[in-house]
Amino acid sequence: MNREELLGATPEDSGAPKKNESPLVSLEKDLEFYSDAIKEVSVEIMVEGISAHPIFIAHQHEVSIGELILNKEELNTDWTIQASTLEEFVEKGIINKERKEPFLKAYKKPENFMCVFVIVPEGANFVYFPYK
Repeated sequence: MNREELLGATPEDSGAPKKNESPLVSLEKDLEFYSDAIKEVSVEIMVEGISAHPIFIAHQHEVSIGELILNKEELNTDWTIQASTLEEFVEKGIINKERKEPFLKAYKKPENFMCVFVIVPEGANFVYFPYK
């Protein structure tokens, strides 16, 4: 995906004036749509004792972390979601062992918020999105 696709069509592409739309607008729409399913997986991860700190990866390409739970191709959405855990993020070095405690202090209640690791071509970052 190139930068123009990520940020939306330019006015020249569509023939009509159009503001560039951030990919986060479509992410917010998809997270609202996925909310119940993500919460269900989050609860399952915690109840089964897999982790007390579920992390969901939102991406538009292929990534090699977590388990696929919501496929954008199958659901006709813009973002694919994979489920992971804090432990896997530490194991794979995405979160340094030294940064684990500060991360946990910032980690919001998983009963109320999904912790989402958003990956875009420019980089990646954690966001917390409230469940419906």
